[in-house]
Amino acid sequence: MMQFWQTMWAPIARVFGRQSQGTQLTGPGGYSEPAASLVTAETAMQLSAVWACVRLISQTIASLPIVVYKKDANGRVPDDAHWFAQLMAHKPNQYQTRYEFLEYQLANLVLHGNCYAKIYRVSGRPVSLMPMAAQQVETKLIDGKVVHMFKYSGVTEAIAAENVWHVRMNGDWLVGRSPLEFGRNIFGIAQAAESTTNKIYSNGAKRSGVLKMDKLLTKEQREQLREAFNFDTITSGDDRRVMVLEGGMEFTPVSMTPEEIELLASRKYQIDEICRWFGVPAILVNQNEGSTTLGSSTGEIISAFYKLNLRPYLEAIENSVQVHLFGKDESRKYEVELSFEALLRASQKERMEVYRTGITSGVMTPNEARTAEWLPRAEGGDKLYIQGAMVPIEQLAAGGNNGNQKPDA
Repeated sequence: MMQFWQTMWAPIARVFGRQSQGTQLTGPGGYSEPAASLVTAETAMQLSAVWACVRLISQTIASLPIVVYKKDANGRVPDDAHWFAQLMAHKPNQYQTRYEFLEYQLANLVLHGNCYAKIYRVSGRPVSLMPMAAQQVETKLIDGKVVHMFKYSGVTEAIAAENVWHVRMNGDWLVGRSPLEFGRNIFGIAQAAESTTNKIYSNGAKRSGVLKMDKLLTKEQREQLREAFNFDTITSGDDRRVMVLEGGMEFTPVSMTPEEIELLASRKYQIDEICRWFGVPAILVNQNEGSTTLGSSTGEIISAFYKLNLRPYLEAIENSVQVHLFGKDESRKYEVELSFEALLRASQKERMEVYRTGITSGVMTPNEARTAEWLPRAEGGDKLYIQGAMVPIEQLAAGGNNGNQKPDA
């Protein structure tokens, strides 16, 4: 059995079993072509599009209410007294609030494809969740068991899988694929473009070039030329003095202009590339040029963004809670949900129409509608009603109350 797992795990571990921090990401597997610029989590987050995408996903999901439901014969009911609901309602650990904890975990998940939290228990029940930076964790399979190697302060701690809340994305069977690592060329090109732009503005938009003359200079003449000109001021810096070139001397630029390399268009394209990589509509990170195929209104775009991008994150988190925190026995009795209804909340007119339809069709009670609107419960509002105007044609022909049945009769 041990040999079987080692054989299965070996090729995958070489590809996905590493994380990087502060070092050049050379890409997965044998694809080792270096990026155009050094790519790390820190350098990537300096790109406005990466920052905006990570912020949008992590902060949106972190702001969602977490509800623990208890299952019963009639369906499920919220259980605010459950230990996980209590933990998320206050502080998951001594350093972070629920929002801060989830935002940090989601940022790790978006960038690295994994997020980890060490579980501390008292009498077998989790009482604290301490986040571990994804780039400091290496997941291994040892003797058929999953072990997380956590590296910090020069120490490596081996933690059993049952003591770690691990959420992973992007389709591997043991650890998630890192978007940062797989997309290092995209981020490297964007970083190189940012660096080029910075250099252009930092030297006053001066271009590098050469001085041409129609004759050879003697050694003495070269020295005199160096004394007469500070060549650095010609191609760099903010020195605006007028240079007088004598004796048929001519300055010829050799570097390309921003227009020639289409720097502005390239930077705009990189925004679209980064948004595509993270699955975020560019319009949601304030890229106003171009168009979107997700809909014409903000509501349609947000709805599509939720279904196609955020929903998989929610499913991954919810399923991971059931598996890593609840276990088999507790999962039979409870389930957790990150409620997205608040983000997709319709206008008041649309909500009233939904409530009216739900109440008159016997799907919901008036008090359920009032509770959804944060209104106090009304006496007698727990009854189910149904529209009673529809009656058989034969009854109308016989003159049976002319179809004026009372809904609660």
